[in-house]
Amino acid sequence: MKVLKFGGTSVGSPERMKHVADLILPGNRNVVVLSAMSGTTNSLVEISEYLYKGNIPGAQETINALESKYIGVISALLATEEVRIKASERIGHIFALLRSYLNEALTEAGEKEILAQGELMSTALMQCYLEEKGVKSVLLPALDYMRTLEGGEPDMQHIGSRLRRMIDLAPAAEIFLTQGYICRNNVGGIDNLRRGGSDYTASIIGAVLDAEEIQIWTDIDGMHNNDPRYVEGTRPVSELHFEEAAELAYFGAKILHPSCVLPAKLHNIPVRLLNTLQPEAKGTVIYNFPPDGKLKAIAAKDNITAIKIKSGRMLLAYGFLQKVFETFENHRTSIDMMATSEVGVSVSVDDDSRLAAIVDDLKNFGTVSVERDMVIICVVGDLSWEHCSFQPKVLQALEGIPIRMISYGGSNYNISVLVRNSDKIRALRALSEKLF
Repeated sequence: MKVLKFGGTSVGSPERMKHVADLILPGNRNVVVLSAMSGTTNSLVEISEYLYKGNIPGAQETINALESKYIGVISALLATEEVRIKASERIGHIFALLRSYLNEALTEAGEKEILAQGELMSTALMQCYLEEKGVKSVLLPALDYMRTLEGGEPDMQHIGSRLRRMIDLAPAAEIFLTQGYICRNNVGGIDNLRRGGSDYTASIIGAVLDAEEIQIWTDIDGMHNNDPRYVEGTRPVSELHFEEAAELAYFGAKILHPSCVLPAKLHNIPVRLLNTLQPEAKGTVIYNFPPDGKLKAIAAKDNITAIKIKSGRMLLAYGFLQKVFETFENHRTSIDMMATSEVGVSVSVDDDSRLAAIVDDLKNFGTVSVERDMVIICVVGDLSWEHCSFQPKVLQALEGIPIRMISYGGSNYNISVLVRNSDKIRALRALSEKLF
């Protein structure tokens, strides 16, 4: 059994949905995870924002526009009147639910229920289409098995036992459909795995079912060795270690959700990145394999802020770093990069929503300076320190480009540099030319 996940653009139109149906057949009893149709989650977020602000006409107008879109999708996707009526009834129930929120104050629980409707609609429409084609598909409602623990981590034991039982109850099924992203929390309320969480859903399912392979289908043929938006001649990376993929995902490679690889890695299940528009392309396979001594790819993470804390007393101040880290922990802000010296410490963050309060607290320990509009550029590969040729190549490629920070040695798979956003494209191109 394989787990196949298709993102929002892959099911973003009736034509794309039909194409996905062709890709998943013959079924071989695979589990197919679907995201919401592209644009749907944004509309649901917009509806929630209007409701929070008490702008009922704005919410109503957005609901009406989204419903009109789905009426058009049903008409274009389904050929028979009988199945169109069934699909319209299923979608109609969802829009009735959305409209019920027009008459009450929106809560966080209500918002999460609203956000869950996109995946419920995409799977309902796909099941109707497969039914029309005569495919024996079974819907596995994610809200019936996908559950998180109190800290937000997946309850793997619960998920595995419930999901296997549901599959065993459908021995004649050719395809199992389920929703990505959505789940229930530890108290039974509707929740989600955050944006991009459909990748995480697929990885969790693959892990609990001990799947042969997890396939992540998008609109690009694997993970490229640089950002094709800025660098010409990029190519897909054929193989990545799980650690390399995790570094690239965290540092800006949007094709893969950063959390996705962990369940697959722990259960040693290969993850393959494939292109719905070029299904014959080999894509990228991610798995646990021995280090191969190669550089693989470059990624960039935008909207970074650098914070420097300088203290002449640092050399003699026991616990200085602990106090700095506790400041960021208290404000629930993660640190991306760090560099230290005897008189100060520099860190970078990608979330500046609590920056003012963080800076105010850090001033208790030293002089604080802030630099915005920075970019982390990450070079990923087998970068063990014994391979002495890689590190100088990276720095030589960036000759003439001011580097604010360098991070190396935290893992064997990554060397990162912090540069100004205005130098980003020049740095990406220079690295590609020198390294590849």
